[in-house]
Amino acid sequence: MLTTVLDLILPPRCAGCAREGAVLCPACLAEVSGDPCPRPPTAPPRGLPGCWAGASYEGATRRAILAYKERGRTALARPLATCLAITLTTALGTLTTALGVGEFGRPFVLVPVPSSRRAVRLRGHDPVGRLAVLAARRLRSLGWPVTSAPVLAQRRRVLDQAGLSAPQRAANLAGAFGVRRLAGAGGRALWGRPRPIAVLVDDIVTTGATLAEAAEALNRAGVPVPLAVTLAATRHHQR
Repeated sequence: MLTTVLDLILPPRCAGCAREGAVLCPACLAEVSGDPCPRPPTAPPRGLPGCWAGASYEGATRRAILAYKERGRTALARPLATCLAITLTTALGTLTTALGVGEFGRPFVLVPVPSSRRAVRLRGHDPVGRLAVLAARRLRSLGWPVTSAPVLAQRRRVLDQAGLSAPQRAANLAGAFGVRRLAGAGGRALWGRPRPIAVLVDDIVTTGATLAEAAEALNRAGVPVPLAVTLAATRHHQR
């Protein structure tokens, strides 16, 4: 992809503010990850897990996510995964305290919300899946027992969510996700003992319909999902 090649041969410019020197400068990196907290939609759909995000979907955060997801700036995967890991550590610390288990005593599995095959083909990469892999790797380096497991898949085609209302999004996604039992550490961990904590991972939360439907698919497969973590949340849907 041309954008990826240009990132390698030209001085990098920040995706958030266009300054030269880094694909995401320290100031914009701080904006994307600087305020991890619960950011549920104002009218959360039934079944939505606890929903955390690192920032509001605006300004440098919005520009960086769009550059990574839609414009081929794949070099942003690592800094954005670091931002996601910061939000995850904050959220997981709260969750483990609430569950009464030790911080490092129970495994976690990051489950990315899947893109459609068509979207992956058009973009040339799987943005959320890559973030989950890199965030899990980052957390493991800090001592957290974390793996990633791309066990969710779209079972049917869905419409583009842009422009749909909350009820329309929910109807569009109803029954759209299925669960695959994958080989590998992440897949085995989901159904292992001790039972891990499954955490949904996505880039943006808007109405929460996607996360709720993904959680429902995992619940049907016997995997409880107490938490979802995203890079950003749209401001007009936050509490």
